[in-house]
Amino acid sequence: MNMILFMITLSLTLSIALTALNFWLAQMNPDSEKLSPYECGFDPLGSARLPFSIRFFLVAILFLLFDLEIALLLPLPWATQLQSPTSTLAWTFILILLLTAGLIYEWAQGGLEWAE
Repeated sequence: MNMILFMITLSLTLSIALTALNFWLAQMNPDSEKLSPYECGFDPLGSARLPFSIRFFLVAILFLLFDLEIALLLPLPWATQLQSPTSTLAWTFILILLLTAGLIYEWAQGGLEWAE
């Protein structure tokens, strides 16, 4: 218990000290060059604050969703070496079916079509 209290106190003290040091040493003198948008050395041609298409975010979220679910399948080669791998293989089959059903649903809804 004493070691846990020491580690919590040390972490809290170090965090507060580094945050205070950052606020104390930070240089806050913005000028027009730092605040202007940068486009390869040229003057900006349009507004830099135009919103992105929602399709970019949809594709990114779909990628993260399917990528993280595939990561659940990575321990499968070790799970097949267990005494009874049938339940593990059944859960894997169910997970792959759910991923396939999600992909088919997104495809049918038009979420994977880039151009309209």
